[in-house]
Amino acid sequence: MYKGLILAVAAALLSACSSNSDWRTASREPAGIAPSPTTEKRAVIEVYGADAFSWRGWFAVHTWIATKEANADEYTVHEVVGWRVERGQPALYSYRTTTPDRYWYGSKPEKIQSIVGEEAQQLIPKIESAIQRYPWANEYTLFPGPNSNTFPAWVGLQVPELELDMPFRAIGSGYAD
Repeated sequence: MYKGLILAVAAALLSACSSNSDWRTASREPAGIAPSPTTEKRAVIEVYGADAFSWRGWFAVHTWIATKEANADEYTVHEVVGWRVERGQPALYSYRTTTPDRYWYGSKPEKIQSIVGEEAQQLIPKIESAIQRYPWANEYTLFPGPNSNTFPAWVGLQVPELELDMPFRAIGSGYAD
């Protein structure tokens, strides 16, 4: 009796947490938490985390780094994504956008770190240098890493002035140690 009840509850929970079962239709809308580059002219560094896609979001987050130089019209988002490796591409990639705080396939991001102004302007070149040296740019392993959480954690170790404190659910962030 209890075994059946436990299985039924587990099935219900898993189906509820995977409401975004189709990544193609999951929201990628801006969350509205990043400073707009049209109004914020100072340099900005933001680190975001959002629940991982589907049922994985119950256990883990996906994290990424966004930087914007002073007076820039766009952010540069830097992240590691496993499906890119499966397609023969580097796991690490960067792209420019005005909306670095987009939902991660249906999950609203939260700010992990935010630095604005002169401090951000001084740290961005250090971050970019660390990104260029990231040792696992072409690798992705869900567990124990390297994965999307290993990347910001490693950058944080290379640029200790960031004082980056990764979330508990950033599985793989310890791989960078």
